[in-house]
Amino acid sequence: MSPAIVILGPGALATARRLQAGLPGSLVHGLAGRVEGDVSYSAFGDHLRDLYRQQRPLLVLCAAGIVIRSLASLLDDKTAEPPVLAVAEDGSAVVPLLGGLAGANRLARQLGRLLDVAPAITTSGELRFGTCLLDPPAGYALADVDVAKHRVADLLAGAPVRIEGEAPWLDEVPLARDPAARQRILVSPLTSADDHTLLIHPRAVLVAVRADATAAAITALLASTGYATGAVAVLLAQAADMAAPGLAELSQALELPLRFVDARTPEFAQAAVARAQAQGLALHLHDRPLDADDLGQRRGRLSVVGLGPGAAELMAPVVRRALDQAEDVLGYATYVQMAGPLRPDQLAHASDNREELQRARHAFELAASGRQVVMVSSGDPGVFAMAAAVLEVLEGAADPRWAAVELEILPGITAAMASAALAGAPLGHDFCLISLSDNLKPWTVIEQRLRQAAAADLAMAFYNPISKARPHQLDRALDVLRSCRSANTPVILGRDVGRPGGGLEYTSLGALRSEMVDSRTLVILGSSHTRRFPRADGGEWVYTPRWYDTELL
Repeated sequence: MSPAIVILGPGALATARRLQAGLPGSLVHGLAGRVEGDVSYSAFGDHLRDLYRQQRPLLVLCAAGIVIRSLASLLDDKTAEPPVLAVAEDGSAVVPLLGGLAGANRLARQLGRLLDVAPAITTSGELRFGTCLLDPPAGYALADVDVAKHRVADLLAGAPVRIEGEAPWLDEVPLARDPAARQRILVSPLTSADDHTLLIHPRAVLVAVRADATAAAITALLASTGYATGAVAVLLAQAADMAAPGLAELSQALELPLRFVDARTPEFAQAAVARAQAQGLALHLHDRPLDADDLGQRRGRLSVVGLGPGAAELMAPVVRRALDQAEDVLGYATYVQMAGPLRPDQLAHASDNREELQRARHAFELAASGRQVVMVSSGDPGVFAMAAAVLEVLEGAADPRWAAVELEILPGITAAMASAALAGAPLGHDFCLISLSDNLKPWTVIEQRLRQAAAADLAMAFYNPISKARPHQLDRALDVLRSCRSANTPVILGRDVGRPGGGLEYTSLGALRSEMVDSRTLVILGSSHTRRFPRADGGEWVYTPRWYDTELL
């Protein structure tokens, strides 16, 4: 998981950006009202604890004591700690505080290289041995952390040790080696070890599965062979099963990566998958640790997201996470820019606003190759935005790989909701959303819907009210509405709400003129019951009551 770089004020921003440049996927979290980061927060302690619970590595640019006091109530399980580091605002000090078992010291050394300072590492094992035996490198896993802590304590006390098994990273560790020692470090995929053994599993076991495989069956197979679950590097399945829901659930249950065989897969992995198709499950023990990404393709994911109206604090957290995980970000150029700043390792694919179907096809091609893709829209992706175009393309797709893509639609706050909230509750009763653009539907349909909505006394919100290509649309809509609505009907104009310089303008149906509106304006028209009254600050509140006076019907 990528780190969160948390800052409290502008004095830390330069150092935060230096760190971010060297940490792909990291985001700067800034305190609202003090400093602008990639993510805004309002309460330091609450925000830090939320990130900690997510197991996100934390780089906090403030005094170490503030960090410890903020997290103190959560510090009851050392094995569940993410890396937590305090960094001086000016970059002069890097102090790993928590999460030594999760790589805090390795991360501290990385930050030290980025800032050209020596990290303040205090872990005795790391200082003595030059590496943390309780935090093996990628490709290896401890069998039992609690047992390992006792064995490492013995080694720190000078106990002689013998090493059995292949682990090149141990060759340079200054241990008191003795081939006849009682204590041993055993590098093995097997589960068995005595009380004097620090057991480290090389992740060298491949488990090939069918779509109907279960966690219980895999556990039983591993037990029958003596292999530990910690020695499993990957679950591998055939590409035809990529969309099988049981496989994704299996991967999550066992906390193991899932990959699919394609033409690039090594022969031994292809053979294991072939055996699994015949037998249900198959194991393969390799002679060295395996990297899941070298064995097959991930299932690609396409997340169609709504950025909301524009302000970072109005973006849904699930959308922020999708952007954080993205390898490719596609969308109308303005919205791709709004989704940023993107990291150097993320690819932006900006295009014209009229290229929705081409953009959707491009997104599926990228995701079908195993990439993590995000398609961005403003507001909500299902409201006059990209979700419908994506599904339209998928329904008519001839490429079966597109159907295997993990597709998710993630909601956002619409311009109508954001504008209405600023005004009060003008959409507090039944309402409808209507696009005044006739690019994809004839004006006769728009006019018919306007008349029917007005006759039903619905409050309305109008998208795409005017543009250079259709300057007359709003005036034509107003002619229809004025024929059946009072001139005093409240109207709210929301322009660029949630973006710099945005705000509301209040008027009435009788006073509204098309020159008051542009393509970035959201128009809200109240019902016959919509009310307005003064605010204490000199503005006004507008709302449509929850009740309905049937005597007026």
